[in-house]
Amino acid sequence: MTDFWGRLRATSPARIGLGRAGNGVPTSELLDFGAAHAAARDAIHLPLDVDALVAGLDALGLGTPVVVPSAAPDRATYLTRPDLGRTPARGALDPLTGIRDSGGQSPGLAVVVADGLSAEAVDRHAVPLLEALLPLLGGAVTVAPPVVATQARVALGDPIGEALGARLGLVLIGERPGLSSSDSLGAYLTWAPAPGVLDSARNCVSNIRPPQGLDYATAARTIASLIAGARELGATGVKLKDQAVIES
Repeated sequence: MTDFWGRLRATSPARIGLGRAGNGVPTSELLDFGAAHAAARDAIHLPLDVDALVAGLDALGLGTPVVVPSAAPDRATYLTRPDLGRTPARGALDPLTGIRDSGGQSPGLAVVVADGLSAEAVDRHAVPLLEALLPLLGGAVTVAPPVVATQARVALGDPIGEALGARLGLVLIGERPGLSSSDSLGAYLTWAPAPGVLDSARNCVSNIRPPQGLDYATAARTIASLIAGARELGATGVKLKDQAVIES
């Protein structure tokens, strides 16, 4: 019997043409759905391997990574209080002020690697993406020592970037898992990061997760192009999207 949906299924991880068994779906499809749902839940709740991430970032040669926790004291609070995930814990930014004061000049780029809603995505993709990105920046952009942010939302990168005195903030963060993607990494670029920046003032490169999603080389080229455009325009977000050409 010909599989009517076979060719379409081969082009997408979406659940297409599941079939039926009586009034329900086939047992195999039900089990696959349950496994995907469990993977998504695990991605949200599993903790970030901070020690391994710090070691990987340290090997990039940008300086000793600093860990900045948010004001959310645990995962349960983080999931129910998004506002706390956008706010640094008391005193967490103090080491960054010391880095800024000792550096002699403000960095061009602050890199924040945050667990977000999928620590799995960060564990797998953050360091390889930076390995692909940093050579593309050359000597045009000075990069501050990387920051690892825990129990973090995207906006936690704003006070971190401000504390470092950075012109640009780049937040690499685990995106909300779906039923076909539990390890998707997002990259958010913000000009003049500071508390209160609107989401419309950011650029996002999403679904970085080879081989199913965006590969590291393509994502790195896109981010590097956005950084160049932001430095030229003095802006990110809507203005940069309207005026910059992003090469793929």
